[in-house]
Amino acid sequence: MKFLETKWISSMLQKSTMGIKGLQGFVARVCPDACRMVDLKEMAEKHRIDHPDVTPVIVVDAMSCVRHWYTPESWVCGGQWREYLTVLEDFIETFKAAGIELVFYFDGVVEEKKRDEWIKRRQQNNKEIANLFQFIKTHRKQPGRGMFVLPSALPTFTRFALKSLGQKTVCTLQEADFEVAAYGLQHNCMGILGQDITVMYSREDLCRALGLNIMHLPLFACLLGNDVVPENLLEGFWHKCLVICPSRNKSYNRRTSIILAVANYISKIPCLYSSLKHLEDMLPLGSDKTLLHRGMESYLLPGQQSPWIPPDARNFSMFSGQEETAMCQDKEIFQVLWLLKLNGYFIVVTTYRFGRLHFFQGNHKYIAIRKCSVDCTEAYCTFCTHVCSSLESMTFQFELVLIHNEQFSPIWQFPMKETERLAKEHHIQSENYAIFNILSNGELECSNSLEDDCDTEIPGQALIYRPARQHIYSVLLESEGDGACPVVKEWFVYCGNPLQQPDLIQPVQPSIPGGTPNLKTLWFAKGPDVEKQRYSTFLACFHLQDAMEELQALEAPVAAFCCLLTYLMLQVSSLSLEDLNAFVALVLCLRGKSAAELLMQVDSRAVHLGAVLVRGLTTLLMANSACGFPFRMDDLMPWKVFDGKLFQEKYQKSHRSCSLEELLEGNVSNYILLESFVFFKKNVPVHNYCCTGLLSLYFSSFH
Repeated sequence: MKFLETKWISSMLQKSTMGIKGLQGFVARVCPDACRMVDLKEMAEKHRIDHPDVTPVIVVDAMSCVRHWYTPESWVCGGQWREYLTVLEDFIETFKAAGIELVFYFDGVVEEKKRDEWIKRRQQNNKEIANLFQFIKTHRKQPGRGMFVLPSALPTFTRFALKSLGQKTVCTLQEADFEVAAYGLQHNCMGILGQDITVMYSREDLCRALGLNIMHLPLFACLLGNDVVPENLLEGFWHKCLVICPSRNKSYNRRTSIILAVANYISKIPCLYSSLKHLEDMLPLGSDKTLLHRGMESYLLPGQQSPWIPPDARNFSMFSGQEETAMCQDKEIFQVLWLLKLNGYFIVVTTYRFGRLHFFQGNHKYIAIRKCSVDCTEAYCTFCTHVCSSLESMTFQFELVLIHNEQFSPIWQFPMKETERLAKEHHIQSENYAIFNILSNGELECSNSLEDDCDTEIPGQALIYRPARQHIYSVLLESEGDGACPVVKEWFVYCGNPLQQPDLIQPVQPSIPGGTPNLKTLWFAKGPDVEKQRYSTFLACFHLQDAMEELQALEAPVAAFCCLLTYLMLQVSSLSLEDLNAFVALVLCLRGKSAAELLMQVDSRAVHLGAVLVRGLTTLLMANSACGFPFRMDDLMPWKVFDGKLFQEKYQKSHRSCSLEELLEGNVSNYILLESFVFFKKNVPVHNYCCTGLLSLYFSSFH
């Protein structure tokens, strides 16, 4: 377990995105004394003595841990979700036995400044997944852990799994690194868990080995490259450092030599703002000379000071999600994207609800805000030019802001709508999925899935579920004055999408008699008629509004699975009767199935289909959140309806034309399950799949 000592310093966050690449291996090879084994009970007891009124709490940077938590042997087939739940339970119990509470933090947003890095990682993941499928096709088995790729949607379902296990789970409003460290500082926590390994890194010992002091660490991280300061801009600087301080040990790899050389260079620099400015002038940072400044600032927590950046040189004050929630519970929070000064006016473009304009003049402590009527998908400079040209004709509404030396920190802002405030609360508490990002930023992203780009018969899951998402967007977003909903920017990974810009997706109204209910009705109204509206609106997102009676007769997880599978069969024309049989046999035979019984030969097409199905479950989560929760979120989880190895077995047996009795393992006597197949017969007319096969077997068993 990797901990920060309780003398908090955000620059040593243990997360790959903002930590120091290669540092962990460097410590193990070059200064192993900085790495100490720890005893959880002893640490917790010491914390109780030092802080008698505080329960020992460790903040978990969950996104750094999911790769280490997923220990089930099978990972390529779509996930062993029940085994994974057991792993999480055991993890929690380890800390509980030591008297330690855990608070789990998950990234809830991809900040605009991190978008380029996010895209670069998605493209790298695409290459890894392509290699993985090539291996599967060649060897028909799962590769070793060296080619490990997270099962599709693992972080999303981990969040809900931990919440179902009674853990405090937070989905962030900004970069998780910042909120994790801010929570630890504010609540006097005993440490941050960044990976699942039982060691603690001593900052003092590390600094001693590198010849640095602790105040050097943020600069050290920036000059080795992070999400703000790209590595490719630092190659020339690294070369200069290596010339000044060449490696004395020929066995060191290049990264180790760079770490030592950069540390040597930094050790001679005074911790002063003037030193930082000199570095900015000296480094080849391209057109943006503020990169280093912003990188350093990203490591500062609320209330912290830095010798590198004096208070009057800091940008907009930032608050953690926890602080903001406490201070401004009913206020709109926005992220500044662009600042322009023109004729004494400061024009600020923000992310909130497709852009808002904020105007400042001189040192007057006023903010003028109007809702943007310009297409905010244009480049910001074009957007601001348009604003400036029409500045005189605009009518403004004023609210107070706090201004420090022409640095503006919004304090009073427009109240949120009731629905937006609830969406935000549910987002932070990990009770909904994707809704707040759509309502607040008009933007949504989806990472890689285990999909075979060479299999052109099966579209990417992003495209399969797009019609459903368009209906969900229509449920969520109010029409503008002309009756049209604003578009949603989608950053979804699929074959042929270079991710150079988002897809602009127009919401589409679902087919609901009387029109789509408004959000206030779906989310706040009570009574049986509203429950019916929620359920029917959910089904309409998947074109199944006429099937409500049949689906409500089923157990909730089976009903959700039927909804998803029906949608898939209608959207993907290449799916066969054998595919349908395999999916249905999966959900019927999942209960009580032991993983030890299952075979391990792997079919690449079944891997692809498993990923598509699991991503479909996240679409169900989104629709459920938008429609006011007609289902319990727990009924939409993969451990209720999916097992990767079991699906591989059923898929391969089905495609070998094994008997249906064998495929179903004799499980043909449950009335509820029979009803589910009656539903399929009525609602999946594709090639008359359901008029034969499994249904015939079911019907014959009752005669």
